[in-house]
Amino acid sequence: MTPEIHHHGATTGVTGSCHELRYAAAVSPDSQSVPGYQSLLIDCGLFQGDEAGTDGARANQLQIGFDIAPIQALIITHVHIDHVGRLPYLLAAGYRGPILTSPASSELLPLVLEDALKVGFTRDQRLIERVLAMLQSRIIALPFGQWHRLDGQGGVVALERDGEPGESTDGGPLIRLQRAGHILGSAYVEIEVPDPRQRIVLSGDLGAPDTPLLPAPQPPERADILVLESTYGDRCHEDRGTRVQRLRAVIEHALADGGTVLIPAFSIGRTQELLYELEGLFYRHGEDGAQARAHWQRLQVVLDSPLAADFTKGYRRLRQAWDDEAQDRLQQGRHPLAFEQLVTVDDHADHMHMVNYLAHSRQPAVVIAASGMCAGGRVVNYLKAMLGDPSHDVLFVGYQAKGTPGRDIQRYGPRGGYVMLDGERYDIRAQIHSISGYSAHADQRDLIEFVTGVPTAPAEVRLVHGDESAKMVLEGRLKEELEGGQVVVP
Repeated sequence: MTPEIHHHGATTGVTGSCHELRYAAAVSPDSQSVPGYQSLLIDCGLFQGDEAGTDGARANQLQIGFDIAPIQALIITHVHIDHVGRLPYLLAAGYRGPILTSPASSELLPLVLEDALKVGFTRDQRLIERVLAMLQSRIIALPFGQWHRLDGQGGVVALERDGEPGESTDGGPLIRLQRAGHILGSAYVEIEVPDPRQRIVLSGDLGAPDTPLLPAPQPPERADILVLESTYGDRCHEDRGTRVQRLRAVIEHALADGGTVLIPAFSIGRTQELLYELEGLFYRHGEDGAQARAHWQRLQVVLDSPLAADFTKGYRRLRQAWDDEAQDRLQQGRHPLAFEQLVTVDDHADHMHMVNYLAHSRQPAVVIAASGMCAGGRVVNYLKAMLGDPSHDVLFVGYQAKGTPGRDIQRYGPRGGYVMLDGERYDIRAQIHSISGYSAHADQRDLIEFVTGVPTAPAEVRLVHGDESAKMVLEGRLKEELEGGQVVVP
């Protein structure tokens, strides 16, 4: 059986990542009712906005609609909700196989899913604890760079740490995780299947080479088929120096008029990168700034998200995985994710107090709050209180999917439009900014370099996790780069 890839999500946009790799069963089934194949599932994420999956899933329809019987293992590339948010529904559907992911992701995944369960599944703490216990019992952490083979008993067997896996796979697929540089613990997945022997690589979400805190991803040494994300396949990001200066300019506007810079951000990844860059601005700011250092010392940085605060603690706890630049800051005695001006907000009453205080006090502040696409969470209360006041700024640093309030604010805000939040209309008078350079995703240049960095060009590249325009543009560029290679948009 030639391996087949079935995409259950991330084909109509940038959310709902879920891909199934089917391959020949090691043992022929006894019954004709049992599929003659086995499979691996890579990610099982939530949809947002108008996006949908091939099994009928969408933002308000989360049940699993595909056959889980052949799935031998679930591989998690990273713990963003659009890659793991449907995992509780997979467990509810009866999946009891292993959940394979990197060591850092294995620590962060329960935090993500506990929050997802409370928001969209149940408030019953005993039920949540049962689900989390089931989850913990299935997680197997795989170190980066080492081949593993499924043992057929719900576990894995480690092979040699370095180099190629050799000729024998004992009839089962081999799996290896490599650093993806997107968020802490993120991985791309290499899978080698026998009969016929092929290597399939699924990129997950790739990070930009200069992403704060994380080493840059390196292309695989081989890929017969490459499933590649395409979020920014039609554009290139600003360089890191430019985006820092733009961030600084927006903050100095807040210092000048006593407003708030509101940054909708995902709880993991982008939030920690922003804190890292803000610590750098506080550390470096001196006589060359438009605002005096004393004014900067008045600035509060408010992290108003219990989940983001938990993840930030996790990032600090896992600092051995940080890159060399971040390690140098630690050696200098600096605290990139726990600096003096940082304030965290925990309970709901404190959150509402902070919203009202910043909306009326003219205390300059930077607020980082979820959700990143303004589709829910505490950021919505800030938007309701601040969108109508031109002294405030909304700064988008991540992708805004079609059908989300964030996309509407980003698109219509600069033209004096409005947005619907919780069924009510809010006029947009605040200043709206977007800095694409803070995206945790690779841009078009990075994606092309990842593909062309494979020593022998893939026979097939499949583009997922992107809007139609991004996929079409990247498809054209890759066809120019790959001689004889096929580029497919599922």
